[in-house]
Amino acid sequence: MAETVLVTGGTGYVAGWCVARLLDDGYDVRTTVRDASRGERVRRAVASVSPRADRLEFAVADLLSDDGWKEAADGCAYVLHVASPLAGADMLGPARDGTLRVLRAAAAARVRRVVMTSAANAASPSSYATDGVTDETLWTDLDTPGLPAYRRSKTAAERAAWEFIASESSMTLATILPGAVFGPIQSADTLGSTQVVARLLAGAMPGTPRIGLEVVDVRDLADVHVRAMTAPEAAGERFLATGEFLWMREVAVALREGLGASARKVPTRQLPDLAVRAAALFDRSLRDIMPGLGRRNRHSIEKARSVLGWSPRPARTSVVDCGRSLLDHDAVG
Repeated sequence: MAETVLVTGGTGYVAGWCVARLLDDGYDVRTTVRDASRGERVRRAVASVSPRADRLEFAVADLLSDDGWKEAADGCAYVLHVASPLAGADMLGPARDGTLRVLRAAAAARVRRVVMTSAANAASPSSYATDGVTDETLWTDLDTPGLPAYRRSKTAAERAAWEFIASESSMTLATILPGAVFGPIQSADTLGSTQVVARLLAGAMPGTPRIGLEVVDVRDLADVHVRAMTAPEAAGERFLATGEFLWMREVAVALREGLGASARKVPTRQLPDLAVRAAALFDRSLRDIMPGLGRRNRHSIEKARSVLGWSPRPARTSVVDCGRSLLDHDAVG
């Protein structure tokens, strides 16, 4: 009899690929949705990449409420906690409290292991003042003034997970810390971080800021989650899953070269740092990236390679596959 895995946040970009990978590996999968009406839309999206979507079931649960989590976790052998709260000024509370809701339900259901999706910027230098390579031993300092809300929420939620698991003897935890997640989409309803590529393809940016991205393919990210779920050595460990470093201009060039005329609107002109800083005074969406402007901070994935045998595909492949998929799904512009 196949084991059942709970994946939180089934409508999300990463969660959809985790669901597909688990189904293809022979697991039965239950995934959470905040609204029951979204279930069949998720099934259709997963069915576009997996022939086993009929083995997918749904549970209604929201990170902001206790309701539904007991039923969601009941009978599951593993949990992949992939869901994150929606963007907003106050993400810390929902992210931390939602994580604890999932962990409490998992412990009550006697789940063997939870794999949680954190973020590479939960293991990053606070100021990005110097370039360098860091690993999982570094924790982002939550006391840093002006820390972006998303980064603060991811760090706080992961901290809370490790504090919770310290008093649990029957369940283990592993956390995955990805970089910029690109690769194909399953549906135009769920773009996630691929919106960066969609904006480039639409010509919505006058040029590329000198921002670096550690690109990881969403399919490889699903793979490392499943490896961490079952590997005995993964218990109690953090794993960076960041992929290859590309400047934004290199992402743009990869799209131009890989997609030809379909990427004709992609800007390859690099914007001066001074112009980006000036624009950030008026564009709030730019402010969170300012600490990384011109910096080449990177993370080591040696631990995931050596412990889990994980190896991501080239970043340019993920970028081009992402762009092609966005175009195929009419998700540009």
